[in-house]
Amino acid sequence: MADRSLRGMRLGTQSLQSEEGVEFSPRKKSVYRTADGTTFEVVFSAEAEVPEVWESPKSGQEGVLLSSDGTPVETSHVETKIPRSHWDMLLERRTRPELEELLQERLDYLRARKGQKKVDA
Repeated sequence: MADRSLRGMRLGTQSLQSEEGVEFSPRKKSVYRTADGTTFEVVFSAEAEVPEVWESPKSGQEGVLLSSDGTPVETSHVETKIPRSHWDMLLERRTRPELEELLQERLDYLRARKGQKKVDA
């Protein structure tokens, strides 16, 4: 059996692919600075929108994007609308006494369908 051993490449340890003829997508480096003054680089696609804040891979602190001259990039904060709940939108259309009256009418209707008496509290 020893004279019939397989010869050739080791499986899974070497790739048969090469980078010959491969064209990489355009990229750009962005530099970030953490609060303690350390800087780190992150590579993004040239088409990607670069975030103004990125977490440092070494320290885990948030880093602020630096411009080409080394100053922090001005952040443009856009005010976002606070999401309204269904209850908020309902209160814009009706008052609480109106809602309580509608609730009582509906409860009376449902009780009448089931044949129950009106219960006064």
